[in-house]
Amino acid sequence: MPLALTDNAVTVLERRYLRRDDEGRTVESPEELFRRVAMSIASADEAYADLTHSVDVDATAARFYEMMTNLEFLPNSPTLMNAGRELGQLSACFVLPVGDSMEEIFDSIKHTALIHKSGGGTGFSFSRLRPRNSLVASTMGVASGPVSFMRVFNAATEAVKQGGTRRGANMGILRVDHPDILEFIDSKQDLDQLTNFNISVAVTDAFLEAVERNGTYPLINPKGGEVVRHLKAREVFDKIVHNAWATGEPGVVFIDRINAANTLIEIGEIESTNPCGEQPLLAYESCNLGSLNLGRMLKRSGDGYEIDWDKLGRTVHDAVHFLDNVVDINCYPLVEIAETTKANRKIGLGVMGFTDMLGRLWIPYNSPEAVKVAGEVMSFIQKQALEASEGLAETRGLFPNYPHSTYARDKGPKLRNAALTTIAPTGTISIIAGCSSGIEPYFALAFYRRVLDGDRLPEINPLFREVAEKRGFASEELFAEVAEHGSVADLDELPAEVRRVFVTAHEIEPADHIRIQAAFQRYVDSAVSKTINFPKSATGEQIAEAYRLSYELGCKGITVYRDGSRDAQVLNIGQIEKREAEKPREPRPRPMVTQGHTIKMTTGCGTLYVTINEDVEGLCEVFVTMGKAGGCEASQSEAVSRLISTSIRAGVDINTIIEQLRGIRCPSPIWHGGEQILSCPDAIARAIQFYLDPDKHGFGRRNAKQMSFTAINGKVDYDSGDGNNGGEPKVMLPVKTACPDCGGQLYFAEGCLICPACGYSKCS
Repeated sequence: MPLALTDNAVTVLERRYLRRDDEGRTVESPEELFRRVAMSIASADEAYADLTHSVDVDATAARFYEMMTNLEFLPNSPTLMNAGRELGQLSACFVLPVGDSMEEIFDSIKHTALIHKSGGGTGFSFSRLRPRNSLVASTMGVASGPVSFMRVFNAATEAVKQGGTRRGANMGILRVDHPDILEFIDSKQDLDQLTNFNISVAVTDAFLEAVERNGTYPLINPKGGEVVRHLKAREVFDKIVHNAWATGEPGVVFIDRINAANTLIEIGEIESTNPCGEQPLLAYESCNLGSLNLGRMLKRSGDGYEIDWDKLGRTVHDAVHFLDNVVDINCYPLVEIAETTKANRKIGLGVMGFTDMLGRLWIPYNSPEAVKVAGEVMSFIQKQALEASEGLAETRGLFPNYPHSTYARDKGPKLRNAALTTIAPTGTISIIAGCSSGIEPYFALAFYRRVLDGDRLPEINPLFREVAEKRGFASEELFAEVAEHGSVADLDELPAEVRRVFVTAHEIEPADHIRIQAAFQRYVDSAVSKTINFPKSATGEQIAEAYRLSYELGCKGITVYRDGSRDAQVLNIGQIEKREAEKPREPRPRPMVTQGHTIKMTTGCGTLYVTINEDVEGLCEVFVTMGKAGGCEASQSEAVSRLISTSIRAGVDINTIIEQLRGIRCPSPIWHGGEQILSCPDAIARAIQFYLDPDKHGFGRRNAKQMSFTAINGKVDYDSGDGNNGGEPKVMLPVKTACPDCGGQLYFAEGCLICPACGYSKCS
């Protein structure tokens, strides 16, 4: 039977998953992909032939192939991409430790690069690092703190393209009682920084209690355990809320609740999660994820549908078998990860298509009935997964660390896997399956998709199209209108019950989002990836209330997104300014008086003087002169500086200008004290970066008259000329909301930016 794939699914498979030859031509069909994956994963059964005496690899492969091609279950993207291929790395998520020594930190950076090269994402807790300005006894220097090292991890991630198909994503976590917590909370106010990180604050029960009583709580130096100072808990909480309101970050994880459910607490505390927060893991653990398509777990009942519990149960058992096999055949990027993962054998079985299921059952997402269905379905999946793991334990053995688990301590079930269930993001695999994403509501009932000739075609939700045709109100005009607005909420000509069932994310109250998340979390071993959507008009107090409700209802974390917050520009005074990118921009006039300073840079062409000036609105011009007058170099430098100045005064993002200049090479690069200056444009970009970040590089832009730049052993040092190293916070710059692959609209869902038109995901 031919695969029932949508055009969008085929496009995603061709762009990201199917094998290609050395010239980049596709040499694999979707059917061949699923056959490759099924045979590879089923081959793990061979290792247990002596134990079970009844292994039939071909039969197992046939069942795996059937449930994938029927779009009933799909594994995470690395498994689809790499099973049966040379790379062979099948896990989506990893957690690495970050110790407090320079050796441990850079070992972790190296391990991160290897993981991202293999196609995985990484989570870190930076809570063990000593705070900024702490004394380092071995060198008599001072520590630079967790946030500074996060920038190093971010740069390493930027340099590594994952498996040729994906760019790495990271989760950075810091405990709320770390002395650098305020700097961490603000670290993504500028969304052009730490671009490869999601960040979350690990809040403790004690902190939340202090918030409720409006008390203080201690900041503790992780190096020695001493209390550094106390902060007002509510002020810190309000700071988290404000930043989440403004930019969507940081998220929050309830770290004590996570460890209360940690079945391997005897081995170690969980300190971090994977990039989207749904998989808390011990150091050096990885997890293999897969999702059941709930929209395919239904059967006809009269004129409607009901849940096919028998089919769902069978698919759960097969999926647990599949994911347990992945643990065995996976090619792990590090020996430590292989050992830890095989000792604990955690898997993450989750769901997608939940909203499709509700639609077929004619249940609105924002209703008590939906919460009831969520709990019933996930409770059933958890029960079946436990039975499947117990069955595998009987034929294959317990997970090796079982004696150190709470299962053994509490005389619980004898399991093959230390953890079984997770609700993970399914941004790309849900497009392949043609279903709604994870447990999220519909983001839009239709959207425009660009095709090869540049036209835009409306992509209509198939269930909505089916209902429209069945009820006689389908028309191309209607579908075009829905594609334009994404919703039917204001289309009074449609039946009220249709508008009630086909509700979209921004029409749903945040509390209803949270109730759905909590209903699933109640029966999930690990955690739930879910975005709590807010309208643009939402207040900070409404977001604070969402945090409280999620904690009260038993969630393990929360990610919020206020509509439009990432289209905005966060200024020093906390204002939000709408980007007006559509309008042609004329450069603002150069003022009569400016102020700034000159940075002396050494290049292979000679000494370069970069003068950067500001007016009352911020940066306004850059002048570049060579140490020697005349010649081609001087004229080119003048031309570059004029274009930069014009662009700045026309409102072009300064970071875009820097990005375009950095890395340009000329025939005469030069090493200077451990720093390589690649060209004059590269030097100009570096000078602008130094100017924009005075706190990091040790000079104040208002008071410095002239700086000379030297690099000694890879560290940047400045002489400001007047000894005044004060600085001011810089203006935060806007972020793009268009998909970088296809130009379509990005949506913030499951803790990540995703594109429904082409499958692009910021986190996977």
